[in-house]
Amino acid sequence: MNICGCLIHVAPAALSEARPRIEGMNGVEIHAGTKDGRLVVVVEDTDDAYASDTIMALHQIPGVISLTLNYHHFEDLSPRATLAATQPEN
Repeated sequence: MNICGCLIHVAPAALSEARPRIEGMNGVEIHAGTKDGRLVVVVEDTDDAYASDTIMALHQIPGVISLTLNYHHFEDLSPRATLAATQPEN
């Protein structure tokens, strides 16, 4: 599991076109936004792309001025990692 909390600043004049493109991306969810183009976004890994690749694609949307990564959480959810986490240390 890979979760990234980001702040995206979009030029206000481009917000009406950029926001639907951002919302339409797989693994991206907008949690809050302002009329002046500031968006609080969560980006997660998907079966098709790593969160880091999605973040780079968000930078390419016309009107996006900046994107900052403010939070990152990674957790290995593979069966082997889960088993190792439950084993006592010697």
